[in-house]
Amino acid sequence: MANSSTSFSSWVKDEILRNFLPPRPASMAAAAPSSARRMSHTQFIELLRRSASCPRHGEALHAWALKSGAASHAPVANSLISFYSSLPRPLLPAAFAVFDDIPPDARDVASWNSLLNPLSRHRPLHALSRFRSMLSSTVLPSPHSFAAAFTAAARAASASAGTAAHALACKIPSAVCNVYVCTSLLNMYCKLGIVCDARRVFDEMPQRNSFSWSTMVAGYAAEKCSGEAFDLFRLMLEGCPSEKSEFVATAVLSAVSVPLGLLMGEQMHGLIVKDGLLDFISVENSLVTMYAKAGCMDAAFHVFESSRERNSITWSAMITGYAQNGEADRAVYMFSQMHAAGFTPTEFTFVGVLNASSDLGALAVGKQAHGLMVKLGFEVQIYVKSALVDMYAKCGCIADAKEGFDQLYEVDIVLWTAMVSGHVQNGEHEEALTLYARMDKEGIIPSKSTIASGLRACAGIAALEPGKQLHTQIVKYGLGLGAPVGSALSTMYSKCGNLEDGMCVFRRMPDRDVIAWNSIISGFSQNGCGNGALDLFEEMKMEGTIPDHITFINILCACSHMGLVDRGWEYFSLMTKDYGLTPRLDHYACMVDILSRAGMLKEAKDFIESITIDHGTCLWRIVLGACRSLRDFDVGAYAGERLMELGTGDSSAYILLSNIYASQRKWNDVERVRHLMRLRGVNKDPGCSWVELNNRVHVFVVGEQQHPEAENINAQLRRLAKHMKDEGYHPTTKFSFDEELGPLSESHEEDQTEWISVAYS
Repeated sequence: MANSSTSFSSWVKDEILRNFLPPRPASMAAAAPSSARRMSHTQFIELLRRSASCPRHGEALHAWALKSGAASHAPVANSLISFYSSLPRPLLPAAFAVFDDIPPDARDVASWNSLLNPLSRHRPLHALSRFRSMLSSTVLPSPHSFAAAFTAAARAASASAGTAAHALACKIPSAVCNVYVCTSLLNMYCKLGIVCDARRVFDEMPQRNSFSWSTMVAGYAAEKCSGEAFDLFRLMLEGCPSEKSEFVATAVLSAVSVPLGLLMGEQMHGLIVKDGLLDFISVENSLVTMYAKAGCMDAAFHVFESSRERNSITWSAMITGYAQNGEADRAVYMFSQMHAAGFTPTEFTFVGVLNASSDLGALAVGKQAHGLMVKLGFEVQIYVKSALVDMYAKCGCIADAKEGFDQLYEVDIVLWTAMVSGHVQNGEHEEALTLYARMDKEGIIPSKSTIASGLRACAGIAALEPGKQLHTQIVKYGLGLGAPVGSALSTMYSKCGNLEDGMCVFRRMPDRDVIAWNSIISGFSQNGCGNGALDLFEEMKMEGTIPDHITFINILCACSHMGLVDRGWEYFSLMTKDYGLTPRLDHYACMVDILSRAGMLKEAKDFIESITIDHGTCLWRIVLGACRSLRDFDVGAYAGERLMELGTGDSSAYILLSNIYASQRKWNDVERVRHLMRLRGVNKDPGCSWVELNNRVHVFVVGEQQHPEAENINAQLRRLAKHMKDEGYHPTTKFSFDEELGPLSESHEEDQTEWISVAYS
């Protein structure tokens, strides 16, 4: 190959130099053939065509054409335009210069087409402008001219220009009867999202090829019309079975790549195997994507494993599929396997692995992917950056997420949503609402996910008024009460104690899924309306909605608040027997809480010791808290000692156990617990509460005094304390214990609680 290339380059050089030589003296002219100094247009065009891989040779030929005056001839100029525009890096300015040097009266339809074809792909708006110039000239457009115009209109998303060109093409019979032109027109309407007009064009086509069928199917796929796409494919099999190709197969698979399209996808898979189309890697990639989007990752992996050839798209489809179907650990494993196999990740690969890292909270994996992404130059792409910001936010690195967020010059709604959601997931509800207010001030229209995150922030701090403001934005922007907005809004009202409005929103939701039912049941349960929560659960079952793990957590909490031990056991067994749900730690915690609140502490103790799963310290912590209220010191001491053995880091467990021993006057045990607490470095978290007043949320934290009204608030507390004492109230503090101050005396009546104020509109 190297020798062939070298000989060809030498031949080109000899031909050029021979024609660049100045004319020989007259005495030598007879001996030299005229072809040594002159080249025909046909020879020039052939030589230029063979120079397509070497721009320098083409430029040298262009120089000869300029010198000899051949560049003004349309065939030579047309070949030069095609040469410059078909290079790996098209030199469009040079193509423009060649075209403009052609005398206007010498430009033929081939000249215009030579310019319009590359412009339609690289500069669609410029192509449309040149097409208008062509129409104002004396040259009549050819079918290829219209095909270029339709392609440019599709790429420029200009429906008006496309329909105008269509109207003109209808006046030229040779254009509307050309399958190439009609397919370009069909593609234009599909790319513009006007599928009804595309189908009209398709039905009126005098002849069709496989590209026509695949284009129409792809148009339906882009509009999520999987049923129409599959019906069209059936029509093709009945009328034109010979048109089956890998292009049609990939288009149909793309159309049925939806959760409800699995049956159609499986039928298509069988037909692909029958017709031997699995040899095409694009078809295998489409099969993997189809099964992944349908949630059948086992089938997707089977196709992946049996594929003879893989590329980066194949790996990306598997990684993205695992990430989207909740198998984040498999997605990360596939990414490591892809890297080990020597494949270069694409931007879609990075989005998939970053989403998987977010779900796992795997910051180390996310950082490694970030480093590789920077190395390969994908960091500047907006959707990759969005996934990166989302990963850092969900992994708790809000500072890193904010740094990436602030580096972007154009921040889209996806990034705003990622940041707001990240603050909410890390418990920074005030910061989330502040960021949302900033977004609103900059005129960014929120998406459904953004509104839902803002509502969750309001629910987290029981901020009713900001939640109502978000409700008005839902109405203003017409976002409706579908998922996830309706559930978030209902939850916000419920957690703010406004069950009436929460129920009103719930009843007005168009489609109530299990998340919506969980939201309203949780609201009733947490606000002390246990009977209402249980009634809603029965209504949920009557409507045919299948409860999940969260539903039973809410129901068991309602039973706990009402002291319904028997019904609690009934629901606990129901989830396994009727719905096949394996109890999780939260369900066991609810059952322990039910038994503890009912005073059945020994039964709770026995129940905990019968549990086979690893439950850590949370169940014994529930029993210890109940023992304090019920003054069952024996079970309380047992639960406390179990917590000490497990090495709990919860300061309240040490304090409660110390108080229990103090009440029994076991001072050695008191000192032992206090020493163990200091030895393990366990500190008591400061108490925190907040109240909303006049659209401002005031947060109060123990140990700080930064509230602007701190002096007045302390004065009021002292007045209330004195009033309580005058009324005969005396707090029981004899055996109260603070890990730093030791036992508290009755004189410790001035509360040291002070405040931080965080306010927003």
